[in-house]
Amino acid sequence: MAKRALITGITGQDGSYLAEFLLEKGYEVHGVIRRSSSFNTGRIEHLYRDPHQPGVRLRLHYGDLTDAGSLRSILRDVQPDEIYNLAAQSHVRVSFDQPEYTAEVTAVGALRMLDALRDLGGHVRYYQAGSSEMFGEVVDTPQTERTPFRPRSPYACAKVFAHYQTINYREAFDLFACNGVLFNHESPRRGETFVTRKVTRAATRIKLGLQDRLHMGNLAAKRDWGYAPDYVRGMWLMLQQDEPDDYILATGDTHSVQDLLERVFTGLDLDWREYVSVDPRYFRPTEVDLLVGDASKARAKLGWEPTTSFDELIDLMVEHDLTLARKEQAAAEVT
Repeated sequence: MAKRALITGITGQDGSYLAEFLLEKGYEVHGVIRRSSSFNTGRIEHLYRDPHQPGVRLRLHYGDLTDAGSLRSILRDVQPDEIYNLAAQSHVRVSFDQPEYTAEVTAVGALRMLDALRDLGGHVRYYQAGSSEMFGEVVDTPQTERTPFRPRSPYACAKVFAHYQTINYREAFDLFACNGVLFNHESPRRGETFVTRKVTRAATRIKLGLQDRLHMGNLAAKRDWGYAPDYVRGMWLMLQQDEPDDYILATGDTHSVQDLLERVFTGLDLDWREYVSVDPRYFRPTEVDLLVGDASKARAKLGWEPTTSFDELIDLMVEHDLTLARKEQAAAEVT
């Protein structure tokens, strides 16, 4: 009988890649989506089929991390073998504008899920999505599983809460619950408000004359950027171990936002300095200057390795967004 997985945040970048990965592994996949007046399933449309047709292994359920009743109802109906809690208000800059909502979804939402999980018994395996932003004002470089957290945003604080609640429930109730502390991971499915996709989307539009300028924040910030499909494979590996534990997933390589701009614009035969403006509105009230992870534990215990380099990742994203820009250009010419 196929294993059954439940994914919150299935319509996001990671959720869509994880759903693909699990379906290829033969899982029956269930996703939690919020009810809204418009569909937000673009990233998984290629996976979703009519649930009344035979052989369908992807099902979507309306629910919300702010509603404990809906979570308990979904868990009772689905009876999953594995739960991947990826849902969050995940934009760091937005978390300063909506701190209470961020905490309600990202922090307390994880606690609601953990508490609902207790009713299912110890056979269910749980993954909690953490973030390198939890390290914040870092005290060690590179960051390891032993590096103290010093969060610098409401989002990071909420993720630290969820991380420690996962450990607490694991130890207090003997749950198979793991934290994955994932450093930045990107793809063509990344939201356009996140810095890597913001840059590749704008640069390709500038290349085709569809946009004049790109407004950016702190160009000196350095990040450890990997490829999202590599990271969802790591999530799955964590839940296949004999004992639950917490792991960092990272490339160990770091680049500044300015490096990113130079790489993307140069690849399009453009000089980024002619098109990019630094706008103070995009600076965070408290900045995180340098994040770079040490994934030695994941390599040793999980056999996990990143497979896609920074340059390969940028090429994938630029190629995808250049295709989008060309479609925009064609549509504009028609109208």
